[in-house]
Amino acid sequence: MKILFTSLGCDKNLVDTEVMLGELAEEGYLFTDEEAEADIVIINTCCFIRDAKEESIETILSMAELKKTGQIRALLVTGCLAQRYREEIQKEIPEVDAVLGITDIHSIVRAVRETLAGGAKNHIGESAPAPVSGTRRIVTTGGHYAYLKIAEGCDKHCTYCIIPKIRGNYRSVPMEDLLEEAAYLASQGVRELILVAQETTVYGVDLYGEKRLPELLRELCRIEGLRWIRLLYCYPEEITKELVEVMRQERKVCHYLDIPIQHASDAVLKRMGRRTSEADLRKVIAMLRAEIPDICLRTTLISGFPGETEEDFIRLHQFVNEMEFDRLGVFAYSLEEDTPAALMPDQIGEEVREGRRNELMELQQEIAFEKAAEKKGQVLEAVVEGYLPEERIYVARTYMDAPNVDGYLFFEAEREIESGSFVEVEVTDSSDYDLVGVEVLTGERGI
Repeated sequence: MKILFTSLGCDKNLVDTEVMLGELAEEGYLFTDEEAEADIVIINTCCFIRDAKEESIETILSMAELKKTGQIRALLVTGCLAQRYREEIQKEIPEVDAVLGITDIHSIVRAVRETLAGGAKNHIGESAPAPVSGTRRIVTTGGHYAYLKIAEGCDKHCTYCIIPKIRGNYRSVPMEDLLEEAAYLASQGVRELILVAQETTVYGVDLYGEKRLPELLRELCRIEGLRWIRLLYCYPEEITKELVEVMRQERKVCHYLDIPIQHASDAVLKRMGRRTSEADLRKVIAMLRAEIPDICLRTTLISGFPGETEEDFIRLHQFVNEMEFDRLGVFAYSLEEDTPAALMPDQIGEEVREGRRNELMELQQEIAFEKAAEKKGQVLEAVVEGYLPEERIYVARTYMDAPNVDGYLFFEAEREIESGSFVEVEVTDSSDYDLVGVEVLTGERGI
C-alpha cells in the first residue's frame, strides 16, 4: 500500500505530519508523491485563516474526485479543519473515509487499517490530551534542519484567533521527552533545530509552575551534533531577562527572534485582546537590541482589524518605519467565525484591508533592501540548502533566515559542498531581500 500524504498549513502541523508518517512507516506502509501511484491519500489540513481553509477544502475536493473514480482506495482527513468541521466534512464530502482531529493523530495507523476494512468514520479525539511528540518521526525538511514542537494549544485567546478552540489550552511537552526527541533528530543528521509552539516563551508554566524555556535551551545546547537552535513565536510580553541571557551565552542559540506583535496602536491592541502596548513593544525591542546588538527581529502584523481607523493605521505605519524590523510579514485581517472579532462593529472592507497591507509591505521592502545592502563586506556563517547548476552557485541561509519565510544567501565556491554543511561567506552584494557572496576558507572555516 502506498500513501500520498499532503501537509498543509504551519510548521507545527508539519511536525504532526512527520509523526504520523513515522508511525505508518513502522507498520510497513510506503509513501509516494505521485497521485497515480497512491492507494491511500491523507490530508493534514489547516483552517487558521480563510485562505488556509479554502486551500484545505479545495485539496480535499480534488482528492475526493480520485476516490469517486476508484483511482484511490481510501481518503483520510486530519488536522485543524478536521477538528473544527468533522460533521460538515462527513456530511458534505462522503468520499472522505475517516476524519481525525489534531488530538487523535496517534490513531492514524488504526484509522487507515479500519478504513481499508470498511470501518466507520468516527476516528477523532474529543479531549485535549498530552501534546504530540516522539522519536519515530520521518523528517521531511531535507534532513539538516527540523522543527521541535515544544507545546500544543494556547491560553492567550486573542479576539481574532480560533486556535484555542481548535487545539485547546496550552500544554507543554515534558522536557525529558523533548530532549530525547532532539537527541534522536541530531543522531539522524539534523544540525539546526527550530523550536515552535503557538507561543514558545511560556514553555513549562503548566507543567512546572514557571517558564522553563531558558533551561530547555541550555539542555538542548548540550546535545552533540546540533549547530544552530532557532526560536520562533516569542510573545513580546513574555520575553525574560533569563531568556536573553541564554541567547547571549549559548553560541548555538541563533540571535534571531520571531516576536508576533500584530499592531502598534493601543486601541487596536486592546480590541485584539493583546497584552502589550506601543510603549511595551518599544521597550522590549530596545532591550533586545541593546543586549544582543546583532539580533535579527522578525514580526507579523494584521492590517484592517475591525475598528482600525486611519489614525490607527498611520500610527502603525510610523512604528514600522521607526523600528526597522529585519523581517516583517503582514496579513490582511481575516474574519473567522466563532471569534469575538467576527462580531465586532466597524468591520473594514477587503479593499481597505488589502490596501493597508500593501502599503506596509512596500515600506518594509525599502527597509529590508537597505538592511541587506548594509551586510556588504561582512563574513557570515551559513548553512547550505542546495546548488543551482546552471548558475553555478550555492544557496544558503544565515542565522538571520528561518526556512521558507526569510531570504537566502547565494554564494560561489571553489569546491563541492553538500547540503547541510556550514560555511563562512563574505557578502559581496545584495539582491532585494537576498545576499550574494563568496565562500571564505581560512583555518577551520568551511567545516
